[in-house]
Amino acid sequence: MRTALLQITSSDDPAANLDMVRTMMAEAAGRGAGFILTPEVTNCVSTSGTRQREVLQHEEDDITLGGLREQAAELGVWLLIGSLGLKTHDADGRFANRSFMIDPQGGIVARYDKIHMFDVQVTETETFRESASYRPGSRAVIAETAFGKVGMTICYDIRFPHLHAALAQGGATILTVPAAFSPVTGAAHWEPLLRARAIETGCWVIAPAQTGEHPKTRGKTRHTHGHSMVVSPWGEVLIDAGTQTGIHFFDLDDRSVTEARRRVPSLTHVRPFDGP
Repeated sequence: MRTALLQITSSDDPAANLDMVRTMMAEAAGRGAGFILTPEVTNCVSTSGTRQREVLQHEEDDITLGGLREQAAELGVWLLIGSLGLKTHDADGRFANRSFMIDPQGGIVARYDKIHMFDVQVTETETFRESASYRPGSRAVIAETAFGKVGMTICYDIRFPHLHAALAQGGATILTVPAAFSPVTGAAHWEPLLRARAIETGCWVIAPAQTGEHPKTRGKTRHTHGHSMVVSPWGEVLIDAGTQTGIHFFDLDDRSVTEARRRVPSLTHVRPFDGP
């Protein structure tokens, strides 16, 4: 399956972001892609909760979801919408960080809500409290596609090996990790974490990412790491997209999964143990 990662720099304007992604999808499909992936929070990157409340929508009303489903159907492609920030009906008013697998007819095959919230102090001046605005999901999800079973994760989930092991043990041969990674943690941890998850599971790891300096929201600027990556089931980095926006292509195949798992069948060697 010819596959395309979109590396983008989303603003806090969902309509403008939708136009940008639709244009890139059309180019990717025109160059042969049958599966296209976008990063985390494709619809809106914002440092302002007030701005998010102004522009985010519920799933049933979201213009990005509707527009990208329509585009997938027009192009006849599979699409992973890495994630969208969406309003929920929760009493506390927190948003969902939700990934979608879309089929070539524009149908929603699977939804996944990010389980692990990025609540960290990266530096003395850079603190994130994702759980203040977003409520965590509680269910691991595998999407059934024409090219294999896809285990869906988002960004900070990459730090939790048990989630990815469970997806692989559940039949996934592909793991998706759309992200808007911090440049600080990205420089130190992004590539080794992605490679580790691929090596441990014998899965393809596909990680489309936000990149660069995002337009200011209420005077504050957000930066993301970029470096969208594809890692083979043997742990080889096949694509490192650097920090520029753009479209990156590769060919996805099951043979690499079969071969990696034949050489090191660690998924079949899992044993229960006591302690500590």
